Amino acid sequence: MQAKQSTLFLQNLGAIVIALLLTVSCNNKTKNKTMDYKWPDVPAPVADKKSKALTTAFGDTRNDEYYWMNDYFKKGPDSSNVVKYLEAENRYYDTLMAGTKDLQEKLYNEMKGRIKEKDESVPTLKNGYFYYTRQIEGKDYYLYCRKKNSLDAPEEVLLDVNKLAGGYEYYRIGANSVSPNNNLMAFSVDTVGRNEYTMYVKDLTTGGVYQDAIPRTQGGSAEWAADNKTIFYTSKNPVTLLSEKIKKHVLGTPVEADKVVYEEKDPSNYIGVSKSKSEKYIFIVSQATMSSEWRLLPTDKPEGNFTVFQPRMKDVLYDVDHAEGTFYIRTNNNAKNFKLMTATDNKTDTSNWKELVPHSETVLIENFDLFKNYIAVGERKNGLTQIHIMPRGKNGAYDLDFGEATYAAGLVSTPEYNTDVLRYNYTSLTTPASVYDYNMASKEKKLLKQQEVVGGFNAEDYVTERLYATAKDGTKIPISVVYKKGFNKDGKGPLLLYGYGSYGASMDAGFSSVRLSLLDRGFAYAIAHIRGGQEMGRYWYEDGKMMKKKNTFTDFIDCGEYLVAQKFTSKEHLYAMGGSAGGLLMGAIVNMRPDLWHGIVAQVPFVDVITTMSDPSIPLTTNEYDEWGNPANEESYRYMKSYSPYDNVTAQAYPNMLITTGLHDSQVQYFEPAKWVARLRAMKTDSNHIVMYTNMEAGHGGASGRFKALRDRAREYAFLLALEGKVE
Repeated sequence: MQAKQSTLFLQNLGAIVIALLLTVSCNNKTKNKTMDYKWPDVPAPVADKKSKALTTAFGDTRNDEYYWMNDYFKKGPDSSNVVKYLEAENRYYDTLMAGTKDLQEKLYNEMKGRIKEKDESVPTLKNGYFYYTRQIEGKDYYLYCRKKNSLDAPEEVLLDVNKLAGGYEYYRIGANSVSPNNNLMAFSVDTVGRNEYTMYVKDLTTGGVYQDAIPRTQGGSAEWAADNKTIFYTSKNPVTLLSEKIKKHVLGTPVEADKVVYEEKDPSNYIGVSKSKSEKYIFIVSQATMSSEWRLLPTDKPEGNFTVFQPRMKDVLYDVDHAEGTFYIRTNNNAKNFKLMTATDNKTDTSNWKELVPHSETVLIENFDLFKNYIAVGERKNGLTQIHIMPRGKNGAYDLDFGEATYAAGLVSTPEYNTDVLRYNYTSLTTPASVYDYNMASKEKKLLKQQEVVGGFNAEDYVTERLYATAKDGTKIPISVVYKKGFNKDGKGPLLLYGYGSYGASMDAGFSSVRLSLLDRGFAYAIAHIRGGQEMGRYWYEDGKMMKKKNTFTDFIDCGEYLVAQKFTSKEHLYAMGGSAGGLLMGAIVNMRPDLWHGIVAQVPFVDVITTMSDPSIPLTTNEYDEWGNPANEESYRYMKSYSPYDNVTAQAYPNMLITTGLHDSQVQYFEPAKWVARLRAMKTDSNHIVMYTNMEAGHGGASGRFKALRDRAREYAFLLALEGKVE
C-alpha cells in the first residue's frame, strides 16, 4: 500500500517480434503466443482455498478464500504453509524462466557494466567539513566520508557500510546525523527490510561505537541538540510500525529511560524531527495527507518543552523553515497550489503570517531553500519542474532555463546560508543525472558531476518526445517517451508504459542507464503522468484520489490507447509496469482492460485494498485514510470495492504477468500479491503466464546494495523480452 518513501520505482520493459509463428498454425489463436522462447509446460502452484466470510456493517459479505496467507508474521497455524507456498511459487518462477538464465546474466552484466564502480558523490560543505560518499570497485555499499576545511585534506571514513553489512543478506543505512561539534555521528541500520531501524552513535574521534543501541526507530529521523549529547528521534509502534512517539536520548543513559517529548494521538498522521536552516530550532512535524502541525524547541534548550507553531487545521498543510529571526511557511491555506508566507519568532499563528509569494492557479510551489541574499523556490508549471530565484529586498526575480522539452530538475538542500551558490539536480530521459552549482548573482552554472555511463553511451542516439493523450473527460494527460533512433512508429515495436499516480508523487522524466538495455533492444519507454500524481499541480493530485481514484486508472488506459493509435506500438507489443501504489494501478487496469496489454510487471503491488484498509493493526493503514478512504464509511467502502484489484478479479482472459514481492515488506505485505496471484490463476480463462517471485530476504524496496538490485531489474526485463521472443 503506502509508497511515499520508497520512492518510487521508475523501471522499464522489453522487446519485439510476434509475426513468424502466426504462419505455423492458424489455430494457434491467442495473440499472446510467444515465438522463440519456449515456455516450459509445467503446472503452476495451486493455493489451498479456505473460505472466510468478511462481513461489513453495511450488510455486504466478501469471501476471501486465501485469507489464511495473512498469518505468517502473527505466527498463526498456517504460518509454515505460507512460507511453503511462497517457496513453491519461487520454484515455479525458476522453472518457467529457466530458459532466460543466460539472458538474465547478460542483462545483469550489461547493467552493471554501465556503472562506474569506483565513484564518489559531490562533496557538501557543512560546519567546516566536506561530506561525501564514495564507492569501491566491486562493492555493493557506500563509504561515508569527510574532509576538514579543504578537499585536499586527509580523508576520514565515518562508516564503511561494506564492512558493517558483512554477514547480512540485507543492510540499509537510514539516518546519519553529525553532532554540532563534529565529533559524534548518529546512524540507523535496518538489517531486515521491514523499515525498522536500530540507531547507534559513533565517536568520530576514537572510532568507537557507544553501547546506546536504540531499537525501532524511523530510519531518516534524528537530530542533535546544541549540547552534543542529546538526540531527538522517532520511535515506532512494534505492531503497526507507525511513527508514534518522539523521544530524546542522552548519551550514556539507559535507552529504556528515554523521555517521550511528543506522542501522536491521531493514527492517520506521520511524525518526524528535523532542524531549521538556521540550526536554531528543532522541529517536530506531524502530517497527514491533508493536514499538518509543527512544534519547535530551541536547540540550546533540550530540557525545555516543544511549543506548537500553528495548531492543525482541517485540510490545511504547512511546512516551516527559519533563518535570521524569520520563519518561512509554505502552505495551502486558501491556496490549493500553495503560497509562501513569513512570520516572526514570537508570532507564529496564521493571523500573523504575511504573504511573500502569492498563490497561482498554474504554478505549484513544491519547496524552497533560504540564503542570506536570495530565496530559491522549487516550482512546477505545465507538468515540468522549475527553480524560481528571488533576490531579497529588491526586484529581479527570474527562473532558471533548462533547455529541454521534458526533464526533471530540483533543489538540493544547501546547508550553507551565507552563500550565493545554490545546488540543483538535473536529468532527462537522455541526460544522465547531473549536479550543478548555480551562482544566483552572476547566473553562472557549473556542472560538478554527471553520472558516467561506462561503455560509450551517446545521448544523440536517443530521441525524446512530450505527448498528450486525451482522457475520457477531455483532460490532456502528458506522456514522456524515449526510444533509440531507428525505432519505427509502425505499430510493430514494443513499448513499456510506466505509471504510479498516487500520493501526489510526480513521476518526472529522469535518466536510467539500466533502461538502455530495453531501448537498445528495440523498446520504447513511456511515462504516463496520470492524475493522482502532482505533475500538473495540486489539482492534478486531488482529481486522482479518494472518490476520484478511478481517474488514475482510466488516464493510464487512455494513454495506452493513444500510444497504440499513434502507432508507437500495438496491443500485441504494449506492456505496463508499476510498483506499490503503481501496482494497484496495474491490478486495476488488467481488470478493466485486460485486452490492451501483452504483459504486465507489478512490483510489490497494493491490490487487496478493502481488507488492508479495514485492518488498523496492519502497518501504515491508518495513515492512508485520506488517500484511499476509510472502509468504515459506507460510501468509501463501496467505491473502493468497485476498483480493488483483488475483489474485481473475474473469469476473463488476462495478459501475461510477473508479480514481485518481499517477505519482510512492511508497506505492501507479501500476502496481498500472493493472494492476488492465487485468485488470478484460479479464475482466468486464458493460457497466458502469471508468475510471482518473492524475495525472502527483503522488504518493500527490494534487495539492498547497488548491484543486488540489478538482479531484480534483469529478472523483470527477461520476462518481458521472453514475451517478445527475444531471448538471445
